[in-house]
Amino acid sequence: MNNSMKFLVEDSNNNERLDVFLSKKISYLTRSYLKKIIEKKYVKINNEIVIFPSKKIKKDDSVLIVLASEKSKKLLPSKIKLDICFEDKDILIINKPKGMVVHPGAGNYENTLANALVHKYKNKLSNISGEFRPGIVHRIDKDTSGLLVIAKNNLAHSQLGKQFSEHSIERKYLCLVWGVIRPLNGRIETFISRNKKNRQLMMVSDINGKKAITNYKTVKTFNITDIPKLSLVECDLDTGRTHQIRVHMKYKGTSLLGDYQYGKKNIKFKKINKKFFEILSNLNGQALHAKSLGFVHPTTNKFVNFDSKLPNSFKKLLDLLENLSS
Repeated sequence: MNNSMKFLVEDSNNNERLDVFLSKKISYLTRSYLKKIIEKKYVKINNEIVIFPSKKIKKDDSVLIVLASEKSKKLLPSKIKLDICFEDKDILIINKPKGMVVHPGAGNYENTLANALVHKYKNKLSNISGEFRPGIVHRIDKDTSGLLVIAKNNLAHSQLGKQFSEHSIERKYLCLVWGVIRPLNGRIETFISRNKKNRQLMMVSDINGKKAITNYKTVKTFNITDIPKLSLVECDLDTGRTHQIRVHMKYKGTSLLGDYQYGKKNIKFKKINKKFFEILSNLNGQALHAKSLGFVHPTTNKFVNFDSKLPNSFKKLLDLLENLSS
């Protein structure tokens, strides 16, 4: 069903941006989400469709917004076991496995986290993000494992969404990269935009895109015979852009182990430790794990922090490196 709302622009909102105006009127929706609704042609000003969030509105304008759910397909429940780290009446903390897509996208409507959530919780999750994203406040890549917070109701979703928009969420990731990053600890601050040659990938841009900030520190470097030099790096995100860590590591002249989109493909070694090569070959995606997640709880208003264990493939690799370097 479509849920539409109509607003009349008052004098105090004259010459205001459309997305800013709507975010004030619909406080439980984030501005970034409202931008997407506008760009998808679900907003009209004086019965004319508007597609630019920056459109300036005028006094006495009539603004109509339609919160529509996709009708082409239905989100089907999938019986998939979830690794739930924490749960109360407002939120869920889930440790997503590597290989699982967070929500349905083009050509991928089954076996996602969203399918698993709708199976277990039916309609008892927030619906702010629409039918295909029940309770989902944020995402991590398919081949990245780790923690996600899920909202059980719209109030919790709104409060969490605001924290993500304000970049006050604390997110720490662990990753294994080729070589050594210089300096060992630092802050990467760039714009990230779509890659012009491949729209499925992202890239650092000097002039446009979304601001992306990654704070990183080298936890340990591994200099082992018959294994290329490697580093275990912790990344603390101020922002959460698509593929942010992977793009920023490439920008620093390295890449994550197992990342064949932003790193080297078909790496050939002159001489390589057999056990290391075996584990590396079975990684099936980048060695990147969203290890901890901290935020202000939407109901108690107390800061909460959650931590998770590394997935087996990542842990095996790290354990081998630790054993060989001891």
